[in-house]
Formats: sequence, structure tokens, C-alpha cells
Amino acid sequence: MADRPQGGGPQDGSPDYHWLYGSRGQQPSGDETRAMPQQSRDDGTRVMPTAAREARGRESAPPPQRPVKPVKPPKAPRRRPRFRLKWLWGLLVLWLVFLIAIPLWAWSKVDKVDAFPGSGRPDEQPGTTYLMVGSDSRSDLSAEERKELGTGNPAGNRTDTIMMLHTGAGPNLLMSIPRDSLVSIPGYGDGQKVNAAYAYGGPRLLVRTLEGETGIRIDHFVEVGFGGFVDLVDAVGGIEVCPPFPMDDPQANIKLEKGCQEVDGPDALGYARSRKTDEQFGDLGRAQRQREVVSAIGSEAVSPWSVLNPIRYYRLNMAGARAVRVSEGTSPFAMVQWAIAMTRVDGDHGLTCGVPVADFAVNWDQERSEEMFTYIREDDTEGIPKSLCTPTGFPRQ
Repeated sequence: MADRPQGGGPQDGSPDYHWLYGSRGQQPSGDETRAMPQQSRDDGTRVMPTAAREARGRESAPPPQRPVKPVKPPKAPRRRPRFRLKWLWGLLVLWLVFLIAIPLWAWSKVDKVDAFPGSGRPDEQPGTTYLMVGSDSRSDLSAEERKELGTGNPAGNRTDTIMMLHTGAGPNLLMSIPRDSLVSIPGYGDGQKVNAAYAYGGPRLLVRTLEGETGIRIDHFVEVGFGGFVDLVDAVGGIEVCPPFPMDDPQANIKLEKGCQEVDGPDALGYARSRKTDEQFGDLGRAQRQREVVSAIGSEAVSPWSVLNPIRYYRLNMAGARAVRVSEGTSPFAMVQWAIAMTRVDGDHGLTCGVPVADFAVNWDQERSEEMFTYIREDDTEGIPKSLCTPTGFPRQ
């Protein structure tokens, strides 16, 4: 066999391997290497890299996923609460306007009266004293109402009820003054019944008489008529009274059993007015029942239901407007204080007393009554002893 020329080439038809072995049979250096071209196979198949196979395997069997909770639309749930809140705020504003407007409207209908003398009055004193009277005037009653309530026909204008309410640093004090109390009325002499002062000279003479007799300065005057009294009781849905004995009084148009019971306006008025059924204390017992009724009305008036029930709230304010006459200069705020104080004179939060008396005539006990008046003038109701503050005015046995 003939020797093959070194580094064979294309001249003799042999393949050219210079690109692989170099020109002198030496191994190629790093910069002379070339990647061998990949020959495609006729069947079109290729060897798939391992990473690719693994990736495809993962794609073909994806891991289980946790269920995804559906997402609520963000706008729909926000609009509804805002819409409801808007209406709630609107209703609240209207309710507050109603609560303020009704009392102001009622106050505009309240009659005002010039109740205070121009001179000769006691000096200013601590605390606040209200003079409360229940007038027996029938001028605000129709003939049918007078018959129903048993008040009779108009005959003069006197005070059926006289009370002093004192508020201040100590417990509230509600003190009854029997209408037949014998006092000195300026211009009319001594030994006069105190309720005659109102008939002679109206509120001004009554205030002057009581300030002169007690030395207590009266800050506000409140008068309640028969018709308004009945309206107030009915407006609060009735009150509870506790007669200590059966009461059958045709003149007061009542017939009540002994013991606690609910009464309406006409029966409450008769209960507060009747005195002939009380054989033991007469007018002194009636004064005690009047304090009981006034305190019961106050307690019912300030119950939450009086505010939450718009019909009751309206009726109560309108009844109050019809019921009272107040002194000129008395403000709505002063009347609110009076109403609140009237709910705290039931014995647990305040004191209910009769003016100290010496007999059934009715003459005041000069020593004991002056002691009581001094406590009030000095705004020291907390210091009043139990022996001095009694339901009838007689010393406690």
C-alpha cells in the first residue's frame, strides 16, 4: 500500500481533517476548537434535555391548590351601610328638633303673671324657693267638665293648695301650708285664712303675705288650675295613690277603696281635693295627699317613656302649658329645675313636710315653725330634724 501523504487533503480525494487535528497532527488549542454541527435526523426526533422533561412532568401533574373564596364586589356593600347611616342621622336630627321645638312651643302658650311686690321683700337668700298654688278657679272648665269633676260652679277665686318647694345645697323640701292657716294679710288684718289673700289681691298679695309670715324670699310662682291638673295626670297615663281608708266623697266626685291603686285625672283631682272623708286630720290630711299626688305626677313625667313616646311627650307638654301660670321673669330653665325637683321629694331623695302647727284651727306653732323657716332661709334642709318635718305638721310622737 502506498504511503499516504502527511496531512492528507482534498488533492487526493481523501477527507480534510485539518479542522480537527491541525495541520501537523497536533491537538488544537482552545481558540481553534469549533462546535461540531448537529446533524438533523431524518425522522425529526431530537433528544430532549433532562430539565425540559422534568419541567414538562411538573406541568402535566400540577400540585393541588387550596380553594379560593369568591371576592365580593368592593362597592356594593359600602353603599348600603352609608345609605342607611345617612337615614339614621337624618331621623336623629329630626327627633332632636322635635324634642326641643315642642317644649318651646308649649312655653310660648304659658300664661305669665306679675306675682311679686315692688318693695318690702326679704333680702336674697341661698337656694331657690318656689311658691306653688292650686287655684280653685273654674274659669278654664266648661259646665260639663265642672259637673264631671264635681267642682261646682264658679264662686270666687281662692287657692285650694299652697306649697313651698325649696331646692339648694341640701335635700329638696316640699312644705304644705294648709289653706285655712290663720295669718295676717296686709291691708286686711290678722286672723285671716291664708287662701283669702289670693282672693283679695291675687298672686302678689299672697306672695307678700307668705314672705311676711315666714321671712322666706320666694323666687318663682307657679299656679296650677283644675283643668290643667287633670290633663297632666291623663297625659302621663294615670298615677298611683294609696288611700289609708276608703274614700266616698260625692262633693269631690270620688269613690275609692282603701289601698294603692291606679287613678285617672278626675279621680286624682278628687283625691287631692277631698277633706271631709278624713275624719282624723281634715285639711292637714288633704295637704298630705296633695303632696303625694304632685310627687307621683313628677315621677311619671320624667320616666323614659315620656320622651320615647312622641304622643305622650306632646300631650305632656301641651297639658303643662294649659295647667300652669308662672311669674314673669321665670325662665324655661327654672321650670325644668322645678319639674326635676318635684320628682325628688318622695322621702327617699327629699323631704315632705307640713308647716309646724299647734292645732287644727289652723294656728302655726310659733316656735317650731320659726325653727323650720330658719333652716329654709339658711338653705340648710339637711339639718332639719325628723321631729320637725312631719306629714301633718304636728310633732312626731
